[in-house]
Amino acid sequence: MNIVIVIDSLVGGGAEKVMLTLAEQIATLKHNVTILSLANSVEYDIPSNLQVESLFTDRASKVDRFWLRKASVAKLESWFEKKRSEVGYIDLVLSNLDRSNNLLARSNVENVHFVMHNSVNAELTRQKKLGPLSYLYLKKSKQNLNGKSLICVSKGVENEITQGNLITPSAITTIYNPFDLKKINQQASELNTNIPNVPYLIHVGRLAKQKRHDILFAAFAKLDKKYKLVLLCNKPTKVLKLAQQYGIAEQLIVPGFEQNPYNWIKHAKALVLSSDFEGLPTVLIEALAVGTPVVSTNCTFGPSEILTGALSKYLVPIQQSEQLARVIEQVLADKPNVTNAAILQQVNAEQVAAKYLALAN
Repeated sequence: MNIVIVIDSLVGGGAEKVMLTLAEQIATLKHNVTILSLANSVEYDIPSNLQVESLFTDRASKVDRFWLRKASVAKLESWFEKKRSEVGYIDLVLSNLDRSNNLLARSNVENVHFVMHNSVNAELTRQKKLGPLSYLYLKKSKQNLNGKSLICVSKGVENEITQGNLITPSAITTIYNPFDLKKINQQASELNTNIPNVPYLIHVGRLAKQKRHDILFAAFAKLDKKYKLVLLCNKPTKVLKLAQQYGIAEQLIVPGFEQNPYNWIKHAKALVLSSDFEGLPTVLIEALAVGTPVVSTNCTFGPSEILTGALSKYLVPIQQSEQLARVIEQVLADKPNVTNAAILQQVNAEQVAAKYLALAN
């Protein structure tokens, strides 16, 4: 089959990584996969069996705004016409993130499914704080998905949409994000001399308000000073400046964006997620896969579907730094064995790829 995955960019982020993993697995199953990035920026190493193209020659940050939308949709449709002339019928198109969704929702491109990576309500709540124009843009972006086929990355996201009245999809289902567990563990075993030989906690995620580095730092400031905090994020200078407000800047290790985060995660005493909202936080599953205990805010959505059974005691209400610190201390004392976490049986990349490919039928 011929599959096209459309996404805003390939700059480091959860949705981008998920789609690269999915694309690589589908290609391994001998299907033709093209990733179409609206922007021409790529931070990830692209596997040799994948084809990546960009629709625009810049960051493409405003290509879906009303004054550019018609021309952008026309350019997108032209790209698909050219692709069809090259490879034939396109069996499946997966759209990711708001700019891509806004263009594809208005286009004549067929066989499109829209992947919902986050809580819609939480995104809107956050956007409202940025002002009415930002909020209305995002609200309209979500409403553009009325009558479309949606794929949600967690049951929580699916339930929120079906129980709400903002989006009425033509079809909706949940498919968990794919993980190449064997490859993750291979990369986790790679030698990296930059990894410190001291006990450390780790947080993986871009510097964004939803990730709540302030809550993370407030909690970390209450812990034993023998621990370091490794941050794999995109803005080291800004994050160090924020850390100074909590008196922990000297305890931080900030390597920046890492192509291979898994060996960093494997050697951590615990991974901490402090977000206000997520869709299905991939880093929690990656940590469990390499045997690293996890503490997470019980945000909407995903953590409660990942940390189940005995691991559920490591869930913490959002925005509670003191409780987060206490549960981090608990997980450090417990040292739980997490490699048999139930979620790992549901996210194997080959099984997930098969569910996506079934959409084409």
